Amino acid sequence: MASAAGMALLQQGVVIPAHPLALDRHRELDERRQRALSRYYIAAGVGGLAVGVHTTQFAIRDAQVGLLEPVLELAAEEMDRAGRPLVRIGGVCGQTRQATEEAHLLRRLNYDAGLLSLAAFRDASDEALLAHCRAVAEIIPVVGFYLQPSVGGRVLSYAFWRRFAEIENVVAIKIAPFHRYRTLDVVRAVVESGRDDIALYTGNDDNIVLDLLTPYRFGDRQRRIVGGLLGHWAVWTARAVQQFQWCREGQVTPELLQLSVEVTDANAAFFDAANDFTGCIAGLHEVLCRQGLLEGRWCLDPDETLGPGQLEEIDRVYRAYPHLNDDDFVAQHRDEWLR
Repeated sequence: MASAAGMALLQQGVVIPAHPLALDRHRELDERRQRALSRYYIAAGVGGLAVGVHTTQFAIRDAQVGLLEPVLELAAEEMDRAGRPLVRIGGVCGQTRQATEEAHLLRRLNYDAGLLSLAAFRDASDEALLAHCRAVAEIIPVVGFYLQPSVGGRVLSYAFWRRFAEIENVVAIKIAPFHRYRTLDVVRAVVESGRDDIALYTGNDDNIVLDLLTPYRFGDRQRRIVGGLLGHWAVWTARAVQQFQWCREGQVTPELLQLSVEVTDANAAFFDAANDFTGCIAGLHEVLCRQGLLEGRWCLDPDETLGPGQLEEIDRVYRAYPHLNDDDFVAQHRDEWLR
């Protein structure tokens, strides 16, 4: 069951990194490094973890891989040891039968909510989508997910989000279409639904800082995006927590506007925007390798690797924005996390 403390944090707004998958050179789970990643994020001051999501690689669900439950369990164990409340979010994917089974698994492992991917419903009607969402919401609180089409999502209309907001057990929405108009569709739909208890989270890795700084007003109602659930925050996480606090202070300064540009530029390198996000997971792995948290940038799919020119782009943003990385923090604690 969802914890009251976790739900309170989710509503308040926190930093939630999307948890990567640590593999060894045989492309098998590296449990020591998987735990080290969780320990890194918790030590960096995050408010929760999202596990079994796109950054964790959807292929963990394949029968021949079978890593969904193990990685959820490892993260849950590390969150149990944290000594403070954390929001526990697990990914929920597939058609309704698979999704409801995953929701039951999350509930058994004491996760607070399921981040509900609709990628398996590329051509379904709104009615079919909403029926699916309701079925999952009967089992576990749901975090809606607007995933950008270029990495497997689909366009979802204002009308869909307006009706989605009427589902009682929806507790948050991760807004990640990488598209200003579509982001506005979600925020307006929630505002006009009158649901003040649905927390809005940015997943727009191309607009993180501005999403957190912007007040969204429609008529006499105003809402803010209160936190982020982001693959980008899987790296340089201690700095991300600091940046989040600056945004929460509410004063828009030239320095924060410049920070927005710098973070977006770094994200373009990490996510391989130049190659339509081909190397978006491998890019994060590359940064974690440089910090010694991962042994290699291997993905479950041997063909999933850095895009052309991506390594040089990561080199460039490391040189351009040394103040954005948390290499010193990681170096100070890495051996402890890897114990």
